[in-house]
Amino acid sequence: MSTIAERLTAIRAGLPAGVELVAVSKFHPVEALAEAYEAGQRIFGESRVQELCAKIGALPADIQWHFIGHLQTNKVRQLVSTGRVALIESVDSERLLRAIDAESKRAGVVSRVLMQVHVAREETKFGFTPAELEDFFARGAFRSLEATHLCGVMGMASNTDDEARIAADFEAIAEARRRALGLAPDLRGFDIVSMGMSHDYPAAIAAGSTHVRIGTAIFGDRI
Repeated sequence: MSTIAERLTAIRAGLPAGVELVAVSKFHPVEALAEAYEAGQRIFGESRVQELCAKIGALPADIQWHFIGHLQTNKVRQLVSTGRVALIESVDSERLLRAIDAESKRAGVVSRVLMQVHVAREETKFGFTPAELEDFFARGAFRSLEATHLCGVMGMASNTDDEARIAADFEAIAEARRRALGLAPDLRGFDIVSMGMSHDYPAAIAAGSTHVRIGTAIFGDRI
């Protein structure tokens, strides 16, 4: 049976230059993250604020933590106040974005975030539809942000075996970023496209993903 280090090495070897690997470590123990860290991994993705805060205290300070789960507004202060989250990938509403901005300003930090785009068939998934995201940028709503840097988009494809549908979903997410840039040419650093997971990341890379979020293929099934 292969180790975490061996699986990480194999995945990294298949990633094109410029594509970052986010090791999705949610629900896995600190020991598993430590093994990945020893193998050179520095970017980890967590989806629960409490679990993230506990792991921050138990692992090395040079880890880049990405928050990738649904973030409730009542958890924003706790997340932002750690001062250790490199990227909040899952901003799924304007209300949440404003809450992050207010808490970041209060804490004296600048939060880097991604706008979550909802294109998948599942109604349970969160995010801006491409039309809602277009409206946000057409209104110039981002210009009033004081302590938040919009760094790009994040999304998930439909949970299906239909490869054409998956490819179309990824293309729609990448296109949402291009449209935003067209509507707001003064945006700076809006260059991340985070999409692709263990089962579909090659298709995401083909559509222009810059960050893939891989968990099961590294750590095995969730505990």
